[in-house]
Amino acid sequence: MTNMNEIKYRFPDGFWWGSAASGPQTEGAAAVDGKGKNIWDHWYEIEPNRFFDGVGPDKTSQFYYKYKDDILLMKESGHNSFRMSIQWSRLIPEGRGKVNQKAVEFYNNVINEMIAHGIEPFVNLFHFDMPLKLQEIGGWINRETVDAYVKYAQTCFELFGDRVKFWFTHNEPIVPVEGGYLYDFHYPNEVDFGKAVQVAFHSILASAKAIQAYRKLKQDGKIGIILNLTPSYPRSQNSADLQAAKLADAFFNRSFLDPSVKGEFPRELIQILKDEGFLPKIMSGDLAIIKENTVDLLGVNYYQPRRVKAKENLPNPNAPFMPERFFDHYEMPGRKMNPHRGWEIYEKGIYDILTNLRENYGNIECFISENGMGVEGEEKFRDQNGMIQDDYRIEFIQEHLKWVHKALEEGANVKGYHLWTFMDNWSWSNAYKNRYGLVSVNLNKDGERTIKKSGQWFKSVSEHNGF
Repeated sequence: MTNMNEIKYRFPDGFWWGSAASGPQTEGAAAVDGKGKNIWDHWYEIEPNRFFDGVGPDKTSQFYYKYKDDILLMKESGHNSFRMSIQWSRLIPEGRGKVNQKAVEFYNNVINEMIAHGIEPFVNLFHFDMPLKLQEIGGWINRETVDAYVKYAQTCFELFGDRVKFWFTHNEPIVPVEGGYLYDFHYPNEVDFGKAVQVAFHSILASAKAIQAYRKLKQDGKIGIILNLTPSYPRSQNSADLQAAKLADAFFNRSFLDPSVKGEFPRELIQILKDEGFLPKIMSGDLAIIKENTVDLLGVNYYQPRRVKAKENLPNPNAPFMPERFFDHYEMPGRKMNPHRGWEIYEKGIYDILTNLRENYGNIECFISENGMGVEGEEKFRDQNGMIQDDYRIEFIQEHLKWVHKALEEGANVKGYHLWTFMDNWSWSNAYKNRYGLVSVNLNKDGERTIKKSGQWFKSVSEHNGF
């Protein structure tokens, strides 16, 4: 593999090399050992046709049973850190009330096993998986859910915080807003901008209150949030295009980035919500809590850019209110594509995000918490020795890391790179359509694992701290 003298891109000592995954996408065992239902279990029951090939969350990758072997494979593919998530509905089956001791045992085992193999556990508390009992009272729309979440977070800190030093309140909190309340790709499949705003506000408030609870415990660690930052690039330098990009950025990036890091909401966004009559319900003291409890550490998920232009046509005044009232999506000619996922590949975006954080967000400590490439039909790249030759994934990671390295050289406070994901996993309604892992999972052979070529390459990068 890499020769030490050939390392062109060297990363700082202690750089976090690893990957990220979530409980609902990997654990399986969805109705086992006292786990309660979450919205995914429920949605699959009522609309299995919405899931690719009819594969639901009960299957997934069986991490619940195979975690010991999987952690060995993490070691074998160069991980010194790994982000997992705790499933709220496994730990507290109804979302509030009784703690499930079987779940405590499972998460303790996983955390201890990781530490025993020199892998730092990064633990995320909420990854799109609202307990069904709480969704029945409105989920994030209902203030009671905020209180239940804070109690859940506190329970996790008390149970596992003696060993876990990196906590995250949410993964991509904009996604349940977009999926559940704007664009109909997550349960409860509503299209209601007013509800979307309330869900977003309560998610931010829950995050700040969990951070407050964590700091009260005076544990030795850091707490942050994971945001999918998708830079908004204007079609041109025309003022209307620039304004369209600015507003798209306020809706989809700064709506969570600003309150998480600066403790306040973007002014342009507040103005729009005011003008259109969509300000959320807030209680006195909420804004102070958000102001005073910003994150220690920011996880950045980056997959693709957002390209926008000024509106071409006036929106229909009777249609549901949408962020797209202020911009149109723009398809840039000659863009580089991942044809499987239908996403543009634009490596420089990762550098633009890190530069923005350095220049406009106090150079907050951050890391790349997800970046990756989903490919359909990867089995066709399996060679005669059984290894998937995914050179396209190696190239994808390499080209992004070059830009991370450039940002680092310019002073960005970026501490690591986590790929999405460790092993091929169940991807919400896409199920196993696109594969993202360093390790392949063969569903026809009881989830048999094999390290891909990218997994071997990643190990070499981690061992040499560069490539």
